[in-house]
Amino acid sequence: MLVQAQGNVGIKMLFDSLKANPQTIADELIMDKALMGKKMATSNLYPNISLFGSFDYANTPTGMLPIAPNDLLKMVQDQTVPQPFSDQILRVGATFSMPLFVKSIYTMASKAKMMYQSAASKKRIDLLKNEAMLVGLNANLAYIESLDTALGKKLTSLNKTKEIIDLKVKNNRAPRNASLMIDDGINQVHIMRNNLLAKKEEIIASIASLTGIRLTDHVPMTQIGTYQNGGLKALDPLKEKIKADKLTLRAEKEKLWPILVLRGNYNHSMANAYNNNLGINEDFATVGLVLKVPLFTKPQYTKISLTKIDLATSENKLAQLNLELSSQANMLENNLKIVDQSIELYSKSIKDKEDILTSAKVSYEAERMTVQDYLKFEDDVVLEKAKLYKAHAERWQTLLKLAVIYGNNIEEIIK
Repeated sequence: MLVQAQGNVGIKMLFDSLKANPQTIADELIMDKALMGKKMATSNLYPNISLFGSFDYANTPTGMLPIAPNDLLKMVQDQTVPQPFSDQILRVGATFSMPLFVKSIYTMASKAKMMYQSAASKKRIDLLKNEAMLVGLNANLAYIESLDTALGKKLTSLNKTKEIIDLKVKNNRAPRNASLMIDDGINQVHIMRNNLLAKKEEIIASIASLTGIRLTDHVPMTQIGTYQNGGLKALDPLKEKIKADKLTLRAEKEKLWPILVLRGNYNHSMANAYNNNLGINEDFATVGLVLKVPLFTKPQYTKISLTKIDLATSENKLAQLNLELSSQANMLENNLKIVDQSIELYSKSIKDKEDILTSAKVSYEAERMTVQDYLKFEDDVVLEKAKLYKAHAERWQTLLKLAVIYGNNIEEIIK
């Protein structure tokens, strides 16, 4: 749902709105999923208890429970004692099992914890990327608005000049084509301002898609800090994923280790004794330790090999991304210095060109300059201002890209 901006909308409000962005919510869901993965791993350490009931029919009398030979001998000698054998037996009971030593469970829990940390790092980096994108869009919006203001000043200047030219044409002191050239120059300014308006709408729509807030103009921004080179923090999500991949490989290997499990069973059987058809109820319970030692499990060896490939792929991706980000950071740091120099040069150049334009107006009014030459000076001022405003936008974008790469808090850089 879009909200029309009302009153004073600040950059902080836009940043806060980013936290409700679908990508941010998606990253939070990934974190929740990783947290559930840890709980699923540790839940395997809890006892597994279940109830059962069965009715067994056999074509020959079957034992309801194990009987010691001496006890069975006494039953055979006294046929009034019902013997626990029958061809129809109703059984109810419960079973339980609990792992006492399964090393891979603990490793998988550690892996899930590392995946949670990776998801948390990814959420933070993605939020920084969105904040940087938002600042870049807002800076371009300011660039377009500033350029539109410069074109408005040019339009005012041309209209004043047009009044002079029209008067000269009327008094036959200037050719009619001079008036036509001024009209064309005014028309070109209107066309440029219309094009800027279309671009402005595109940027406003992009900002709205990120924040849900539709702006009418750019929001003011002030730099209160700068980027800090504390390492390539943008690599953290992948680094933590690699740690998780290593734990996955260890867990797959540990599945070849022996496991120790505690098992128990309680069985209550009901039937009619086969020797005298009397009803009989018997209870039988067992508790034991089971040691399972894998000797040969080919699928598990294959799974280990696949896990090694996944780990190698992630490590290679980290090496590639490290090279890319290192190169990009070096380029951006150099570009930031160049942009700062350009801003200073453009500012000086604008002042000089405005002074030249003032002189050109005097020369044209004194008929010492053609209208073509005069229009060229008007264009020079606007062109130089466009370069300055664009350089300011590029500076914001360059600064924020560095902040993302180094994982800086953007809200400590801009207010």
